[in-house]
Amino acid sequence: MSSTQQPPNPASPPSSSSYAAAVRPPNTMAVIRTDTAGLVAEDVKITTATGVLPAYRAAPDRPGPHPVVLVVQEIFGLHEYIRDVARRLAKLGYLAIAPDLYFRQGDATVYTDIDALRAEIVNKVPDEQVMADLDACYAWSREAGGDPARLGITGFCWGGRITWLYAAHQPRLKAAVAWYGKLTGPKNALQPRHPLDVSGQLKTPVLGLYGGEDPGIPMPQVEELRSDLKKVNSASQVLVYPGAPHAFHADYRPSYRPEAAEDGWQRMKAWFAQNGLRP
Repeated sequence: MSSTQQPPNPASPPSSSSYAAAVRPPNTMAVIRTDTAGLVAEDVKITTATGVLPAYRAAPDRPGPHPVVLVVQEIFGLHEYIRDVARRLAKLGYLAIAPDLYFRQGDATVYTDIDALRAEIVNKVPDEQVMADLDACYAWSREAGGDPARLGITGFCWGGRITWLYAAHQPRLKAAVAWYGKLTGPKNALQPRHPLDVSGQLKTPVLGLYGGEDPGIPMPQVEELRSDLKKVNSASQVLVYPGAPHAFHADYRPSYRPEAAEDGWQRMKAWFAQNGLRP
């Protein structure tokens, strides 16, 4: 089993229509494509208290229990890139579950205008609802061959912020890895807190991975987070990749930086393993 992300597979490139409309890649032949050999990979339905949650799961095609990793989508919703991340984790031995956390508000993948996407879907998603949906995924994982004693989470962009919040919410979580989610911002009834507000309430260590040239997450905010974590003697760590922009892991976008993406992936694997999520 490879210890790295799967390389591009030009023999079976994903269709551009399988990506979110707002960011469809100019060249799908260049993106990372992880096959399903040795995996169970499929769309599933997860019952929650307030609806049936669509999700994508990928896991080794062998008996478990497997450590569980919740994969939290970008602002663009559950599309091909997030599904591929789930398959990459499954190749490593994890049961990866990527839920569609916007499903009550609409389909984010069909929007072509990101401002409309924010206004009409993203800004209407309550954090409390997201925490409950992730809890439902965790509960469902037991039926799907997951090990309830080995739970992790990782998220990208919008999901990076959610990862910090979930680390302050779920006491059974063993490890978390946040990829460049915003650290603070306006607050309201639906989004009352941000990562900088919960740094002293974390129930598990978080590894935060950020780009040094990300205009949406200024370095003073990152340094404030580091300082706050140090004050409470948190085992969490924050790493900055100099010169990397926002979404440096997103191989289907121009922001992709292979070296930073691969280094972050290796650090994520090590972080999960050292915090009790070794497959």
